[in-house]
Amino acid sequence: MFRRIVSLYQNLYKTSSISSSSLSSREIYSRMKQLMDSKEYKKTLDFFDQQSHSCTDFEINLALKACISLNEYQCGMNIQKTLSQNSLNNPYIQATLIQFYSESFISSITQLLLDCDLVMSIMLTITNKSNYIYATMLKGLISNNMPTKVLDLFDEMNIKSNQAILTVLFGACSRVTNDRAMKIGRKLLNQMPKNFLNDNKLLTSAINMLMRFGDVRSAENLFQMIQKRT
Repeated sequence: MFRRIVSLYQNLYKTSSISSSSLSSREIYSRMKQLMDSKEYKKTLDFFDQQSHSCTDFEINLALKACISLNEYQCGMNIQKTLSQNSLNNPYIQATLIQFYSESFISSITQLLLDCDLVMSIMLTITNKSNYIYATMLKGLISNNMPTKVLDLFDEMNIKSNQAILTVLFGACSRVTNDRAMKIGRKLLNQMPKNFLNDNKLLTSAINMLMRFGDVRSAENLFQMIQKRT
């Protein structure tokens, strides 16, 4: 009787192992997405570790996002080290890596400066930088209290800024408030497309910037635009 139970258990274990190892990338992604949506980030990484041999860039990207949510710095570093060049060239993974290195959970200033260098090195490897890539990078610099570096990166941008980028740039200008920041902030505001005026978050950032510049009249004009729409 005991041997029969052991035999049944072994067969069940083998079946379970085969089933687990034969999951398709779509099934792996679906399971990881469910865990992420449920905020079960640790289980997401555990499942990723079990299925890493079958994972595509989609699953790798989810694993990196789980690392961000858990502040699992070393785990994220380990995942990055295993990435192929093709994966490193994936724009979604690039954006997530930039977010990973830019997150403010890194407590050591020395480590933080090192990570900024890593972020910049990732940026240099990206041939076609999108607004999403730039927005991710800029938000990371702002969250790490580096508004001057935001303006430095803006000077290197060769694409038109969208609402998300302008919101961050106005925020950086309001923190720096020197001649350079005022020049950049006012120029961006004057050249901003009219349809962007429908973005309340963007206008609020611009109003705060103008108030920091001491330009109360212009700030009031923008505020009245918001009031007229509400």
